[in-house]
Amino acid sequence: MKKLRKFFAVGFAVLIVYLSTFPVYAGETLPYITYNYDFRNNIVYTPAAYVPEKSISGVNMGEGVGVFNNPQGLFVDESGLVYVADTGNNRIVVLNSQMSQALEIIDTFENNGAADTFSGPYGVCVSANNELYIADTGNFRVVVLTNEPGKAHEFVRVIENPQSDLLGENFSFAPLRITVDYADRVYCVVRGMFQGLMVFEGNDFTGFFGTIEVTVSAWQKFWRFFSTKEQRANQILFIPTEFTGVDMDDEGFVYASHLSPNANGQQAVRRLNPKGEDVIKKGVNNHVGGDLQLGEGFSDFSGPSNFIDIAVRDKGIYSLLDSKRGRVFTYDYEGNILYIFGGLGTQAGTFRVPSAIDTYGDKIYVLDAYRGEVQIFKETNYGNLINEAVSLRFDGDETLAVEKWRQVLKYDENFELANTGIGKSYLTAGENELAMNFLQLGMNRDYYSIAFKRFRNEILENNLSIVFTVGLALIIAFAAHSIIKRWRKPTDDEGGVWGD
Repeated sequence: MKKLRKFFAVGFAVLIVYLSTFPVYAGETLPYITYNYDFRNNIVYTPAAYVPEKSISGVNMGEGVGVFNNPQGLFVDESGLVYVADTGNNRIVVLNSQMSQALEIIDTFENNGAADTFSGPYGVCVSANNELYIADTGNFRVVVLTNEPGKAHEFVRVIENPQSDLLGENFSFAPLRITVDYADRVYCVVRGMFQGLMVFEGNDFTGFFGTIEVTVSAWQKFWRFFSTKEQRANQILFIPTEFTGVDMDDEGFVYASHLSPNANGQQAVRRLNPKGEDVIKKGVNNHVGGDLQLGEGFSDFSGPSNFIDIAVRDKGIYSLLDSKRGRVFTYDYEGNILYIFGGLGTQAGTFRVPSAIDTYGDKIYVLDAYRGEVQIFKETNYGNLINEAVSLRFDGDETLAVEKWRQVLKYDENFELANTGIGKSYLTAGENELAMNFLQLGMNRDYYSIAFKRFRNEILENNLSIVFTVGLALIIAFAAHSIIKRWRKPTDDEGGVWGD
């Protein structure tokens, strides 16, 4: 009996020690542990930057709302109102900013004096001019309505049946996602469209935007040249990939997510300037495509991430939603991965079929089509510090950013971006040796090289006088030694040997 009690006592002590190793940071216990990637693409477990706050469905949102049915579109306006494209129920549901009540159900509107309805609305957004744009996919059109608070939504116009020589004879206009710029130009993701985003001014189609160029290797060209017609028919078609999500930042740049055009998934998002050129930065890993470890085989979870939507946030931060593994990837304006959260599952913080993402303030909203619900995520202290540090760096305030990065390192001392941020600040301040130490921890080769070069030059400048003095002294000593040696050497005229 004594041995049994002793066994349980030892087991209880081991359990207490084990539980004491659970991470507690700055007075905050983080129940969620996620992972990130380091410079070598290895998985590094980190505290969670975002945790689930609550989930909202149509249930208990007011009379006549009911449950959402396969919702696909999500938009949060500047006042915090949430617009859900309830695709299966052919309606748009507007929720209040507290996500506690449905304010409106938009399922009909008056079109030139006649009642009109939606068919499978997929995407929704509100323009800067406060007009409501709805991708009425099943009816092959974009419907534009007024959106004045407290007033009925009146019909403005409809975008449908675009005509152009650029479009094929059998082209079917099925809009999926939409965003609108300050000049009311409409950028539209269209099902099966590989040429890029379709752009409309008013009701007129003006062309494609952000076409993804297809690159074919020399080996592939060589192989196709010697292939028969039957072999070419069975080979992979080299066509551009299609866009899946679209959003716009405050500067007018269009961000568009797309399916990865290659097997390594290095890039699955574009930042398009007014010319339609991609100007996105890809960070130290040269990778803005989600997962770095892709898995092997032919399972549903192998291969690159499938980004289906994008949400542009303040200060150059943007978040991407991966439907393959159900995770949210967030990058800064330089293309550095900040944090990852989510996953596929049934518990809080995971998704079954994620379909759309948007943000408001420090909250991230994710729409789950299978569950018919919106999950709201709030930032932890760890996530807040990262967001604030990146924002300060974006504004050029490196001094305050360093203080935030130092606090981030208290949560995760292996966070490379924090070490890099501190190293850059030391580099700016001229503390090159300290900069080298932090940049080495941050695995930033480019800035480490700069710091090393400056430190080397600093050492030379500070010790140049000593080097010259020592060098001159050595030259004088060598010359003096040569002169003395020559003076003491006997000549032939003196005869004999020196010293006789």
